[in-house]
Amino acid sequence: MPRGPDYNSQRPPRLPRLRSDCAGGGMAAAAAASVAAAPAAATAETLEECGCKGIRTCLVCERRRGGDPPWRLPPQNLDRFLYCSHTGWAVGTEESDFEGWAFPFPGVMLIEDFVTREEEAELVHLMDRDPWKLSQSGRRKQDYGPRVNFRKQKLKMAGFQGLPAFSQEVVQRMGCYPDLEDFRPVEQCNLDYRPEWGSAIDPHLDDTWLWGERLVSLNLLSPTVLSMSRKAPGSLLLCPAPPDLLEPLVEGAEAFSRSVMCQDVEVAINVPRRSLLVLSGEARHQWLHAIHRRHVTARRVCITFRELSPEFCPGGGQQDLGQELLQVALSFQGRPV
Repeated sequence: MPRGPDYNSQRPPRLPRLRSDCAGGGMAAAAAASVAAAPAAATAETLEECGCKGIRTCLVCERRRGGDPPWRLPPQNLDRFLYCSHTGWAVGTEESDFEGWAFPFPGVMLIEDFVTREEEAELVHLMDRDPWKLSQSGRRKQDYGPRVNFRKQKLKMAGFQGLPAFSQEVVQRMGCYPDLEDFRPVEQCNLDYRPEWGSAIDPHLDDTWLWGERLVSLNLLSPTVLSMSRKAPGSLLLCPAPPDLLEPLVEGAEAFSRSVMCQDVEVAINVPRRSLLVLSGEARHQWLHAIHRRHVTARRVCITFRELSPEFCPGGGQQDLGQELLQVALSFQGRPV
């Protein structure tokens, strides 16, 4: 198994500071002040309603209903593994029955300190100028993209004016990193998580009819944990992990000497504040991703960018519509739809 790239040791030159789309030289300072006051503001802000539907719930609707909450905690018998960004393997945690065992976990790229503290403050300030809509499981959201009916595989361009202006330099910076040079996002979703709302997102796979190979998320304001799980039958082969984990693990049939059922495994990916996380390959298509309620300990804002699937790229059945979507998206003139 080749050593995973260390994206923090050889960073490309820093691009110019993110600029706002409004005048005024004190924007960065004002944004920093607003984020500094965010914990107090988050505590004071309470929601009387929520966007939960069906089996989805949050602390707001659970308190309103009274009694035992209908939502279910994740299974307690999951064998915990922790993703190691230096080796690209999932390693058994100390509290699990698989301490000292590991298996390859491809398809994850983590870029720490993708934005500075000042840029983070400015981004959140600009997002908070626009209204947030209620979403399920105690979240709020802002969408920049076409309106999509994934079940019927139909979309509407009405109201879509592109990604927001403040994302233009974020997207430009992505292109400075290996494996993201050709990433052209066509949709952006901002999500606001808060512990007092019981924010979370259930295990899921993102759509593959419209959305393409890479899912890219920028994590702001607080660290979190992305929990990866599988529903597929079968088992995963494990091999002993070196004690220091300074070198990549050796992949070979003779090295694997233990197995665990896929459905009994959850892999935790620690996502630091201001980091960029990219899921592709197996991590994108075979492993469900989730944010558990217990891992939201302070306000967290996540910006997720999605690219087009092959169906909407050159040579695909809907390449003309895909080109139109890209032209609108990359005009960077959008407002939340």
